[in-house]
Amino acid sequence: MKSVLAVTLWWVLLLVSRLGATRKGSPEEASFYYGTFPLGFSWGVGSSAFQTEGAWDQDGKGPSIWDAFTHSGKGKVLGDETADVACDGYYKVQEDIILLKELHVNHYRFSLSWPRLLPTGVRADQVNEKGIKFYSDLIDALLKSNITPIVTLHHWDLPQLLQVKYGGWQNVSMTKYFSDYANMCFEAFGDRVKHWVTFSDPRTMAEKGYETGHHAPGLKLHGTGLYKAAHHIIKAHAQAWHSYNSTWRSKQKGLVGISLNCDWGEPVDISNPKDIEAAERYLQFCLGWFANPIYAGDYPQVMKERIGRKSAEQGLDLSRLPVFTLQEKSYIKGTSDFLGLGHFTTRYITERNYPSRQGPSYQNDRDLVELVDPNWPDLGSKWLYSVPWGFRRLLNFAQTQYGDPPIYVMENGASQKLHCTQLCDEWRIQYLKGYINEMLKAIKDGANIKGYTSWSLLDKFEWEKGYSDRYGFYYVEFNNRNKPRYPKASVQYYKKIITANGFPSPREVESWYFQALETCSINNQMLAAEPLLSHMQMATEIMVPTVCTLCVLIAAVLLMLLLRSQN
Repeated sequence: MKSVLAVTLWWVLLLVSRLGATRKGSPEEASFYYGTFPLGFSWGVGSSAFQTEGAWDQDGKGPSIWDAFTHSGKGKVLGDETADVACDGYYKVQEDIILLKELHVNHYRFSLSWPRLLPTGVRADQVNEKGIKFYSDLIDALLKSNITPIVTLHHWDLPQLLQVKYGGWQNVSMTKYFSDYANMCFEAFGDRVKHWVTFSDPRTMAEKGYETGHHAPGLKLHGTGLYKAAHHIIKAHAQAWHSYNSTWRSKQKGLVGISLNCDWGEPVDISNPKDIEAAERYLQFCLGWFANPIYAGDYPQVMKERIGRKSAEQGLDLSRLPVFTLQEKSYIKGTSDFLGLGHFTTRYITERNYPSRQGPSYQNDRDLVELVDPNWPDLGSKWLYSVPWGFRRLLNFAQTQYGDPPIYVMENGASQKLHCTQLCDEWRIQYLKGYINEMLKAIKDGANIKGYTSWSLLDKFEWEKGYSDRYGFYYVEFNNRNKPRYPKASVQYYKKIITANGFPSPREVESWYFQALETCSINNQMLAAEPLLSHMQMATEIMVPTVCTLCVLIAAVLLMLLLRSQN
């Protein structure tokens, strides 16, 4: 009841704030706020193992579901690309730490590869000591550079053998295997890692992996598979948290949370109660789906009612949304030391009733339509528009809804325009400026935000989109086997924000923009010369051994002639 009242109050306050406003603007965005973040605020960048590491079958690593998915060669990934090499991050740790130091970040968020550490996914089968050493060395190198590691246990790359043998997250046994894996990580790295994220964006993992089939493992279990997968993921998260809490916390004194991604949902018509309800429903099916069990002990009431009613209309005896027992509710509630939030964009929401006879699906269960404003800046991706004011609203919503939790922004960023290779990424600078400023306003509103992770350090493998979308501060030349990195203009701009811990004054902030663009023009020249340098390198690699071989042969001939002449 308390949660319902909080939500109702939130939407009433939002409605009051929006009266008299036009659809094109937003009162929150009307003025830029100059000021600084709280002392100790943590700035960082992020990445994930599968997207960057490469070395997919090296040093004892087992296959993941994404290895199997990308190797199937059935057009599942744009251009049939794979992440077999990706950014070659497995062999470029020291090089990438130099980039992190160049950015002046306080923390680096990365994920561990479950199949690199446990090739079969099962701890009792085999622990890959080379995998342990790789991540241990990475953590040590970060700490030596005064960069705090924020470590994600699972970012979508489930060991393939767990999928083949048990059906992956459709099987409740995953909770045990994940708990064993988590405990191994706590034991191996927990003396140095103090910030753990159990799962990264589990909603997308469940929806695209088990509903639409666009992601690994590519299953299309409409209206059932995603809810079942999510149910087991939530249980696995809770079990990992309890393991840490009972066994490791007193010695290691770290924090364990989860990272949930959600766009903001804004009612199309703020005077229409049905649109307001639809926008609320959008948020509950997106963020509340995972956050509500963790903070309140059960799924959002609107999910239970909607999915239950539609299941009955479809002739099912039980709801397609699984049920937690009373014991499970108690066990899951409160299992997060912080709330990780990922956010990229906003949608306008209006109600649309989908008849139950259309069959079960996540989309039909929600009874809504997502829309975009054509006036919003288009960043090149089909789904990502720059709408900074939605970020502030989501942060305040989470703060109100879940009882003032410490919040870490775990993902926020903009992708580069398709087929655009120039480094002067003004649109990303504008995105960063707008979104980070709205986060500062949310802190001013009272949100307890502890840190911000910009997504991402490098251009990388972007799942079903291959290498077409580029989110990195550093441009990666994937066509060069050495995978060189080049800083974009946004590197200089983000570094200025970090160093100033915010936005000190109009004149200073304006100067950052021009300094960043000056730097990137030089880097563009370096990138333009890259093909020539690559050819020169190839020529050198061919010529040098050839010349050396000839020199050795000539020396041998001369030596023979000399010896003959002496005889």
